[in-house]
Amino acid sequence: MASTVNYDKRPGYGQLLRTPGALSFLLPGFAARQPFAMLTIGIVLLVQHTTGSFGSAGAVAAVTGVSMALFAPQSGKLADRFGQRAVLVPGVLIHTASVSLLVVLALTGAPLWALFLAAVPAGASVPQVGPMVRARWAAKLDGTPLMPTAAAFESVTDEFTFVVGPVLATALCTGVHPAAGLITEAALTLVGGLFFAAQRATQPAFGAASATSAEPRRSALSIPGVRVLIVAFLGIGSVFGGMQVSLTAFTEEIGNPGANGLLYGVFAAGNMLAGIAMGTVAWKIGPRRRLILGYAGLTVAASLLWTAHSVLLLGALGLVVGLCIAPALITGYTIVETLIPASARTEAFTWLTGAVALGQAAAVTVAGRLADAQGSSAGFLVPMAGTVLALATLLALRSRLRPRETSRVAARGIGHRVPVAVD
Repeated sequence: MASTVNYDKRPGYGQLLRTPGALSFLLPGFAARQPFAMLTIGIVLLVQHTTGSFGSAGAVAAVTGVSMALFAPQSGKLADRFGQRAVLVPGVLIHTASVSLLVVLALTGAPLWALFLAAVPAGASVPQVGPMVRARWAAKLDGTPLMPTAAAFESVTDEFTFVVGPVLATALCTGVHPAAGLITEAALTLVGGLFFAAQRATQPAFGAASATSAEPRRSALSIPGVRVLIVAFLGIGSVFGGMQVSLTAFTEEIGNPGANGLLYGVFAAGNMLAGIAMGTVAWKIGPRRRLILGYAGLTVAASLLWTAHSVLLLGALGLVVGLCIAPALITGYTIVETLIPASARTEAFTWLTGAVALGQAAAVTVAGRLADAQGSSAGFLVPMAGTVLALATLLALRSRLRPRETSRVAARGIGHRVPVAVD
């Protein structure tokens, strides 16, 4: 149901945070999603330590990512039908147990196939807290000018976790114990996830209560525009995964593995800063054009990473790549909210999140093999390839990103729809 708050022409973060009930899910939601940024890098660092191979480490991390990408949309669909709490509580318990098993197997020298088996439930049970928070915002702000601001805020929050998470995981793995990163990830998931699940008052309507006669239940994947955005988010995932492995390989090559967290933190900081700026701008061009322009900038920046051969230059390029990712992510989440019915919100958001994870998993695998065979520079070719292919798809199928007709007329609950810019 839309909020009844009066909105300024340029709503900002302050007004967003004053939305009734927002802080009750934002704070536990932040705590619950923090471990997400630690999982892949924690697996890479632990398995590389125990096997001595970036390729093996990337492959185990990739299994986790693929598993998450396949199961996340089903988790979102179940949350839309049965409620977030019903999905989240068993999910965090399974995830904690699975990650703990993975740690034990890695430290005891278990064969690679055993690590693969443990990685499947570890990925499948990753709590989809980010999409759940976005669904709560959408339920509160449906049809208001604050929705793009909320999308920007969520991107900033996500990227802040990607600033803190890899740095924390790397520091724990290199300074305490190779398994410390994953152990911390499992503990934070358990505590944060259960705390978020306890916030029942802001949980979106689910089941029959989330559907209307005008909006029959349908899968988010059946909407063509959602499929186009999935391809775009696969490309973004290739940047995250390719950089994680390639930065790790680069810092190993120069004999300074501790710089890995710092370089990845600079990349994520650029993303976060761009996200903050995105939420304060009153855009005069439509979201489709913003997405294509932002993605073109990301593609150019990612295509230069392989040329960097110094920490300073790689840090600078990583910052620019980060600055380009936020506009694409934020605009993609803004567009998808105009394409889907309320009954498929969480599912749609989890498809996008899962696409990032799948792209990251594929990139981790390929970049790991390339880094083992030819060094970190070859690994950096993966983000270039992923973004080039995704940009070509966006350009070819951009007409499918037009908002659905019901999103431009007065509709649900209290309040009214604000016209959406169409280009």
